[in-house]
Amino acid sequence: MSTPAAYTARHLSVLEGLEAVRKRPGMYIGSTDGRGLMHCAWEIIDNAVDEALAGFGHRIEVTLHGDNSIEVSDDGRGIPVDIEPKTGLTGVEVVFTKLHAGGKFGGSSYGAAGGLHGVGASVVNALSERLDVEVDRGGKTHHMSFHRGEPGRFANGGPDVAFTPFIDHSELDVIGRVAKGVTGTRVRYWADPQIFPASAAFSTQELLERARQTSFLVPGLTIAVRDLRTETPPDEREHVFVHTGGATDYVEYLAPDPGLHDPWKLAGSGTFTETVQVLDSRGHLAPKQVERTCDVEVALRWGTGYDTVVRSFVNIIATPKGGTHLQGFEQGLLREVREQIGANARKLKISAKEPAAKIEKDDVLAGLTAVLTVRLAEPQFEGQTKEVLGTGPVRGIVASVVRDQLGAKLTSTKREDKTASGQILEKVVGEMRARIAARTHKEISRRKNALETSSLPSKLADCRTSDIERSELFIVEGDSALGTAKLARHSDYQALLPIRGKILNVQKATTSDMLSNAECASIIQVIGAGSGRTFDLEQARYGRVIVMTDADVDGAHIRTLLLTLFFRYMRPLIGAGRVFAAVPPLHRVAVTGPSKSDKKVVYTYSEGELGTLLRRLEARGKRYTQPVQRYKGLGEMDADQLAETTMDPRHRTLRRIGMRDAAAAERIFEMLMGNEVAPRKDFIVAGAQGLDRASIDA
Repeated sequence: MSTPAAYTARHLSVLEGLEAVRKRPGMYIGSTDGRGLMHCAWEIIDNAVDEALAGFGHRIEVTLHGDNSIEVSDDGRGIPVDIEPKTGLTGVEVVFTKLHAGGKFGGSSYGAAGGLHGVGASVVNALSERLDVEVDRGGKTHHMSFHRGEPGRFANGGPDVAFTPFIDHSELDVIGRVAKGVTGTRVRYWADPQIFPASAAFSTQELLERARQTSFLVPGLTIAVRDLRTETPPDEREHVFVHTGGATDYVEYLAPDPGLHDPWKLAGSGTFTETVQVLDSRGHLAPKQVERTCDVEVALRWGTGYDTVVRSFVNIIATPKGGTHLQGFEQGLLREVREQIGANARKLKISAKEPAAKIEKDDVLAGLTAVLTVRLAEPQFEGQTKEVLGTGPVRGIVASVVRDQLGAKLTSTKREDKTASGQILEKVVGEMRARIAARTHKEISRRKNALETSSLPSKLADCRTSDIERSELFIVEGDSALGTAKLARHSDYQALLPIRGKILNVQKATTSDMLSNAECASIIQVIGAGSGRTFDLEQARYGRVIVMTDADVDGAHIRTLLLTLFFRYMRPLIGAGRVFAAVPPLHRVAVTGPSKSDKKVVYTYSEGELGTLLRRLEARGKRYTQPVQRYKGLGEMDADQLAETTMDPRHRTLRRIGMRDAAAAERIFEMLMGNEVAPRKDFIVAGAQGLDRASIDA
């Protein structure tokens, strides 16, 4: 191990710069927990990605070793190994010991890169207990090691072995030979326990997500991630990612819902000038006006849902907190959609009370999945962590490209584009109307206020309690069942809302069609929590919503339509376990006998349960009234029977509607209730053999 005596004067200038990193690591990597540790990995990985982005590499391998080190290798050009004239050091030593040094400061080595500040490799080196770098270049394999930023030689082994720093001059060792034309870089380092706590660890899941993301953004690049740590199961130790479709494939991967159209790709560029400090012939910084080119690429797609997924990148570096490029994207998107809606106002049935100017950003973003990438030389980030782009002119360039390219798509005469354009504009208008309606609904926060304003449907038979947790809303099929249910309910905490037959299938309908449907609008209004992206579970006026339909095929269909409405527009209600289906009985068996104790009524809920009961009665010599009463509708019960079997909490059975897998639920609803007929037909044919024809009321 090195000692204070090994802190030599020769490297004093080098370590002065790196000691600042060690003293204030948060300035460079954000934090010293697991997040900062991962940021160090990204710095090295991004350098390898920059080589691929420049067209000089096709494969990157990231390996997590069992000794808590991480290794990144690539087949790029390799770090230069010759002497840098200003410092007299090899290119390898300059890159790993000098802050703000590298090939990304206005030279021709990189046009647009992710590692832009020239501090990534040196910062990682400063915060590493040991760092080894190998470079294949010129037919040789070159090697150099560092201990907390200082170059030297380690004995064989990990970071805890003896280290001997260079004193007179540094040496870049040649440790092997490679075939002519073979190039690349391998960097392996051990994080310094003096900087990072023992609890900080590399996250395999984050590495896999970043590798997958990068493989989408750099088509054709292969990224392999290996986790050789003992706690990783053998079958999960290696993952390889490669994609050729680029950002459009990434949009399909990210999208949480079925699409209204295939992904659109928008691309363009613009130029701007800025003043930068460049090195003159004497090695001094001097201001210079330079012209920059900003390339913009956007892949986007609107879906049937209302969740928004937008990912933004600058030179393949994710900017999770946005910046000027994201501002320009949203600005161009909003202006162009407003313009197109204004031009198609008559077709979209927009009244004078609904001008296009009322369209807001959230209306346009509803259901949108987009990947935005800009590429430019020397972008200005807010801090080394590169989470926010600060280059001002990029906003106008992105907005202009989005407006021009999206406008061309929305006004295209191609059949598929024309159809998609109509669906998109209808969706945006529907979201606007849903938002305005939700704003009205949100004003109804308590039942008392709602009743005072007389804004609830007149057909609602509300309850008296103000305790939301205790209250229940029964959605009842038909007015005939409503009359019986009114007599059967506990009016203190049970409310009733009748619906007429089968409501609209909202899986096929637009948002505006759903809102204009009287039954759907009544349900949303009575629940009082809004709909879609504006749904607020805390504003729901009832603790339980119970769907109570007839025990026949039509009742099952109505129940499915209602559940489709809840899943599509009030999903948090299902997620919270507050939606139920009532389970009314199918049969009423009146057992008779000579004595009063022998006479009783038994309800059964399936044909199998009825058969078992009748066989048991016959075996015991019990008689029952024939024919057995079969309930086809709730209206056939009297109030006492309905209360006892379906509404009284002491005796009833409720089926809680749950959602363990949202993606699987989305697929099932789309198959059973969506526009595609073929998958539904296949499902019906496959299940036809299990159908009991006797259960169908005709």
